[in-house]
Amino acid sequence: MCGIVAYIGTREAYPILIKGLQRLEYRGYDSAGVALLNGDLNVYKKAGKVVDLEAYVGAQDTHATMGIGHTRWATHGVPNDCNAHPHLSYSGNLALIHNGIIENYESLKTELQRRGYLFQSDTDTEVLVNLIEEIKKQEGVELEDAVRIALNEVVGAYAIVVMEKGKEDKLIAARKGSPLVIGIGENEFFVASDASPIIEFTKNVVYLEDQEYAVINRDGHFTLKTLGNVETTPSIQKLEMNLEAIEKGGFDHFMLKEIYEQPRAVADALRGRMSASGGWIKLGGVVEYEKRILNADRLLIAACGTSWHSGLLAEYLIEDVARMSVEVEYASEFRYRNPVVDHEDVMIAISQSGETADTLAAIELAKERGALIYGICNVIGSSIARVSHAGSYTHAGPEIGVASTKAFSTQVAILTLMALQIGEAKGTIPTSRLREILFELENIPAKIEETLKLNDQILEIAKTYKDATNFLYLGRGVNFPVALEGALKLKEISYIHAEGYPAAEMKHGPIALIDENMPVVILATNRSAYEKIVSNVQEVKARKGKVIAIVNKGDRQIKGLADHVIEVPETEDILAPLVTIVPLQLLSYHIAILRGCNVDQPRNLAKSVTVE
Repeated sequence: MCGIVAYIGTREAYPILIKGLQRLEYRGYDSAGVALLNGDLNVYKKAGKVVDLEAYVGAQDTHATMGIGHTRWATHGVPNDCNAHPHLSYSGNLALIHNGIIENYESLKTELQRRGYLFQSDTDTEVLVNLIEEIKKQEGVELEDAVRIALNEVVGAYAIVVMEKGKEDKLIAARKGSPLVIGIGENEFFVASDASPIIEFTKNVVYLEDQEYAVINRDGHFTLKTLGNVETTPSIQKLEMNLEAIEKGGFDHFMLKEIYEQPRAVADALRGRMSASGGWIKLGGVVEYEKRILNADRLLIAACGTSWHSGLLAEYLIEDVARMSVEVEYASEFRYRNPVVDHEDVMIAISQSGETADTLAAIELAKERGALIYGICNVIGSSIARVSHAGSYTHAGPEIGVASTKAFSTQVAILTLMALQIGEAKGTIPTSRLREILFELENIPAKIEETLKLNDQILEIAKTYKDATNFLYLGRGVNFPVALEGALKLKEISYIHAEGYPAAEMKHGPIALIDENMPVVILATNRSAYEKIVSNVQEVKARKGKVIAIVNKGDRQIKGLADHVIEVPETEDILAPLVTIVPLQLLSYHIAILRGCNVDQPRNLAKSVTVE
């Protein structure tokens, strides 16, 4: 949930660390810091943003060719200067940065206090760095071995980088349940939570595996070992992303850029996986495990947040097209209720980052009980990609904005293909109908492009409702998950309370909230339930509610009832979410900007939730 960056080589480390921390700001954080080793071990850290850290460092001596940097998202201890990373050991000889949670830190802290250690912070991280120091002192071992022994004693998740005063030739990095990547340059190394701080300097990277650590030497060599002290062979991979992909490209915010990237992102998700003229769909993972998927008792979908909404949408699609039983689970709750899972089940695990801790925990439980795991994620080489039996990358490209936009669209695109491919294999969708949908699916990127031209109109609507304190979002069928996602986007970035409901559920409670101060966003593109939706609009208007309706182009009936109408290109009902989500993203974006909110880094949120 936080960001790590480290450097060892021949260049000045401080500018590299600061730029790396800036690249990692999208992950969400509340404090930042660096430690630099050049004879002395100097630590500079500050609550707030990276710019606050830079101001604090000012003209102080930052000369060093080795250092570590961190952006923290508070778990143990409030966001302040003291709890910010890096943390020093009691002697001041070790500096450590850490993502994750050490679950048994209290018992370890008690024992260390009994041995005379005093603690300056409230963090579990300071406990870990002192545990490493105590092992090193008691057993007279080198730093590498002290780190390995300590990590075998802790319970929890971590990605760490450690350095030692007087040892300017070595960094130690390790991971368990939290991502870490090593960039390999010419006689220099970079370490980071993800590739974004690295791509400016090298394309060659190694992704650390779970319970693996690296000894990185200044002389241009590094070794990988398991926590069992067994050396492993590194797999060097080439980064596919480029620097331009993580820049704003002329847009005011990453979120807006990524909303506008959706036509290309959806096209990339579909490319090579379907042909309307040829009448075929081919997701490699589905082909590889087709028999097991088709014979599954049910499909379990595990995800969190926006990915859960795409999973809920998949339930509608798969049950409709493929006639299979689907259950959608909050991954954060899955393993805590002793779920019924067996070897006849298939779990579809969805995560933009591929590192979501709750989803990884759900996968672990399902695998233990024999289920097949199909991972859908965006980040190549991520943990979910590695632990899944099969899967599909969404190919959305880097998503920097904390609030997911193109991640949702590309997940829905992949899940739509999956529903259609399973339906075709099971014979539950006629060939003629399949071709109709595929031809329309090929046109979806252009229809998203057309919808983006409504931006100025949506801005004017946003001006009317920027001071609202509540919103209600209503949808039927496949547009119900879109209503949930629209409400989530507004909550995430504008801090306005919003709720999504199935439109028919309004009269079962939420209708009590409707008055002249309640904006109600109604998704009204469903041809199969159009008259029912008209009734919902009338019910809201009868109670003086303000209606913002998303309708198909040329709609007349709702246009005569609603206060505001946003007309989107008409498409197949099952494909409508790929179009109807776009106005909701733009509405949330503009309301948040008008309210002065930081849309790329909303308060209290992190891009990748890598702790439970």
